[in-house]
Amino acid sequence: MGGALPEDPRGGLQATVPAVTPRARAGAAIPVADLSVVIPVYNEEENLPLLWAELRPVLEGLGLAFEVIFVDDGSVDRSAELVRAFREQDPRVRLVRLKANAGETAATDAGLRAARGRWVVTMDADLQNDPADIPRLLAHLDRWDAVTGWRVNRAAGDSLARRLASRIANAVRNRLSGESIRDSGCTFRAFRRECLRGLTLYRGFHRFVPTLLRMQGYRVLEVPINHRPRRFGRSKYRIFDRALPALADLLVVRWMKARQLRYEVAESLGGDPAGA
Repeated sequence: MGGALPEDPRGGLQATVPAVTPRARAGAAIPVADLSVVIPVYNEEENLPLLWAELRPVLEGLGLAFEVIFVDDGSVDRSAELVRAFREQDPRVRLVRLKANAGETAATDAGLRAARGRWVVTMDADLQNDPADIPRLLAHLDRWDAVTGWRVNRAAGDSLARRLASRIANAVRNRLSGESIRDSGCTFRAFRRECLRGLTLYRGFHRFVPTLLRMQGYRVLEVPINHRPRRFGRSKYRIFDRALPALADLLVVRWMKARQLRYEVAESLGGDPAGA
């Protein structure tokens, strides 16, 4: 895509998706989908029908071949049964079901490994992420490697206590990690597929994906997204239940950044250019 994009009424750039050329579609090595949407699910049976009803027309409007991967993280309700029903009506729906509840990072990792698209979007199943923002995220992947959401209007979807806790957590993360991510807790993101090849996640590390990608040299952009109130169920995270584990995770990331190898090759004569 070339040239400047028109302005969006909410501010920023209007959403237009990266172009897919006929040659790229015909290539034998190209994945079966242009876009994979990965959605971790844990006890979201009330939200899933509404989410799928919103998500499907948005994706169909992109003009891309897509797949939607629901990762059932050991739900004890009818979540997996509902996803199977979606698939009976639409083969673009896929289900990855974990044997037991393993946490959001594990469910995300399982979905990313199953994804076959050249672009990958991750989002929550609780209806707080707005599917209408997906084109907005994808619009930047022609110039950026990854795009992460920034919930600028959190007052619409979260309590004051939760917003304050998040603000403090983000400030501490940025202070200790040397980052400038304003909303590291937002997992509504879009990636070029190549970003995920060397991405290794550990429990709780879904919050640090933008930092991990930047450490590998990828360009990461943060853009404003819509944030909606939770309609059914309750949050899987209490405000302070992860404070100590999150701090430990942050110190690990800080250590990784401090110990990262940094060098430039001035000259290399002979040998295989690929380093084999």
